[in-house]
Amino acid sequence: MSEAHAIKQHRFGETSRTDRWWIQPVAVFSILSSFIIYATWAGMQGANYFFHEGGAHYLSPLYSPLLYGLAHEPRVFSAIQPGWWPDFLPFSAAILILAGPAGMRITCYYYRGAYYKAFWADPPACAVGEPRKSYLGENRLPLILQNAHRFFFYIACLFVLVLSYDAFKAFWFLSGDGSKAFGIGVGSIVLLLNAFFLGCYTLGCHCSRHLFGGRLNCFAKAKVSKKCYDCVSTLNQNHMQWAWVSLVWVGFSDVYVRLCAMGTWTDWRIL
Repeated sequence: MSEAHAIKQHRFGETSRTDRWWIQPVAVFSILSSFIIYATWAGMQGANYFFHEGGAHYLSPLYSPLLYGLAHEPRVFSAIQPGWWPDFLPFSAAILILAGPAGMRITCYYYRGAYYKAFWADPPACAVGEPRKSYLGENRLPLILQNAHRFFFYIACLFVLVLSYDAFKAFWFLSGDGSKAFGIGVGSIVLLLNAFFLGCYTLGCHCSRHLFGGRLNCFAKAKVSKKCYDCVSTLNQNHMQWAWVSLVWVGFSDVYVRLCAMGTWTDWRIL
């Protein structure tokens, strides 16, 4: 190839684009940074993640499933914290479960493309110069671990089931005589939408399409698989939108439960 036809190597940030290409990476950096900071802070609090006043049963999605917790909260194990946990370290029930949903998003095909641009400038945007001249790829440590996405997908599916169960419990309120009655509070709708958005994001993953149809050479004799494949493919077309909506709503769900537990917000009962 002659020098005249060689591809010009742009310097960092150099581009011929005239549009506002920097808006998307800046927005991604701002939203993801804000969520990471808040989720880390909320996960380390170990308090105000369960609202039970008025017979409600609202559990923050950042703490679900609740393996350990305070004495008055329903949890998987009877102890407040595991016996093997070092006494000199502060304990929060969220620490034991955040790796599951975090692994799904960190290794997600869409998020990888988004935060590679926003955080690593690899590249900042299409046709914009990046701060390196070589391509490292994902064929060595640590980025080769991104291939574990398919395994985090199955873990994320379990979390969606657990959060769906939490949403179901949020519609049943404890009466004064100890019985449970169906009702609808604002928190019920918040947790239901949280499970719905997360389900749309998770099931819209490429791994989901492979699960339902990637193993088949012909759909003619697998009509159920074809219907499922078409459904998850529809979700996949809007995977980016589901990724952001579900992320923001997880954070809002924790804020709602937290402020209700602190007495700052009132959970209005609709029914």
